[in-house]
Amino acid sequence: MKPAAIGLGVGAAVGAAVALASRGPTLVEWPGPVRQAFPFVLGGLVGGAAGIKTGVSASLLRAAAGRGRGPITTLTPVVIGAAAAVVVGVGGSVAARRVLGGLAEQGRDLDPVYQQTPADPAVSGSAASAVSIAELGREGARFVNYVTPAEAIREVTGQDPVAEPVRVFVGVDAAATVEQRVGLAMAELRRTGAFDRATLIIQAPAGSGFANSFPVDVLEVLALGDSAAVAIGYGLLPSFLSLNKVQEGARTQQLLLDAIRAELQDRPTGPRLLLYGESLGAEVQQTAIPRGPADLDHYGISAALWVGTPGGERADIFHAECAAESYTVDRPEQLPDPVPTPRPRVWFLEHDGDPVVRFRPLLLLHRPAWLPRDGQRGRNVPEGMTWKPGVTFAAAFVDTMFATHVKPGLFESRGHDYRADLGAVTTMAFDLRADPATSERLEAYLRRTEIERAQRLGEA
Repeated sequence: MKPAAIGLGVGAAVGAAVALASRGPTLVEWPGPVRQAFPFVLGGLVGGAAGIKTGVSASLLRAAAGRGRGPITTLTPVVIGAAAAVVVGVGGSVAARRVLGGLAEQGRDLDPVYQQTPADPAVSGSAASAVSIAELGREGARFVNYVTPAEAIREVTGQDPVAEPVRVFVGVDAAATVEQRVGLAMAELRRTGAFDRATLIIQAPAGSGFANSFPVDVLEVLALGDSAAVAIGYGLLPSFLSLNKVQEGARTQQLLLDAIRAELQDRPTGPRLLLYGESLGAEVQQTAIPRGPADLDHYGISAALWVGTPGGERADIFHAECAAESYTVDRPEQLPDPVPTPRPRVWFLEHDGDPVVRFRPLLLLHRPAWLPRDGQRGRNVPEGMTWKPGVTFAAAFVDTMFATHVKPGLFESRGHDYRADLGAVTTMAFDLRADPATSERLEAYLRRTEIERAQRLGEA
């Protein structure tokens, strides 16, 4: 049998087997066309690779036996292949730069409703601020404009605010270097009186600059406005395109924490310090304090909440580092009651079925603990989902692309969407006070506010 025929046969058999194994439940729903195409694409890629390798090997064996000249008989195919690779590579690079440039511009463009300079001097981008509203970028402008109004505090708590909330944001375009951005943030914190508030929450944004307003909303309401929040951007692209920015983001966090520590050393009193990071922001913040509790001690951090941390060796090591004083939950119903003594300082909110949390290179060849052959599985991990070498890795990778399915006001507590959980978990993690009636009003306020914000943005 000719090598080509051998390769074709093996490739077809392997491709068919992989395609068949690729049909099964996944952690999150996929669009119909993706679900239909996945087995064929994966089977084709694996089968094609297996067929080519088998065919080439068979050809080499025939040549060694004196019955052929091997898979490459002249230099012409090599030259043609190399030239094609160069052309495709150059063309792909140019196209990629254009796409990334377009996404970055989208990150800079402000929503029409938030293009005006904020009237509130307690937020960045106002007339009194060291940074303009344009320098905040789209996500920063949203963050500062989402500051909680006094009437909302009264509505939820039944009490008058005791102070005006402070929100500081410095966009990546506000300065050329990390040091300069941190300097601007510190100037803003001093200008707004943030260090005189009872609580200061330090948030590491995601790659696009997105700083989740939800935990800050909860803090501002339950602290009766006596709070401040600060975030510094390190990029403008979505998180999956910002993995190369983790170290820059971590360095930003380190310098900010160092500066805040130095500032508070010269003050007789200071705010209670909190850390918050979500998705890539959680990875950035954890990278900035690799020693976990020891670094929290160094910076005087009272509590940290990390949500939906991307899976991998770094996350596993950090979890282990914090094991002695951390608590991990999938949903609010798992929050401890009563709270252990001493109170956990580190809180992880991670859905059992969040692909961003579960995906990691080890899935390629190793069965994960969350997919046991038998035994209890976590919430939203399908019973019919099984581990298959290579296949589960590929399926989980596709899962990450559809992990966040957000509908304004509809909080599903599923995949990488944590909106349904953040009210209760933030309240517990940051040791805020809220009786059942207040918590119920807070949840209603968060849902209604999200819908209102989406309507202003034209997304509802």
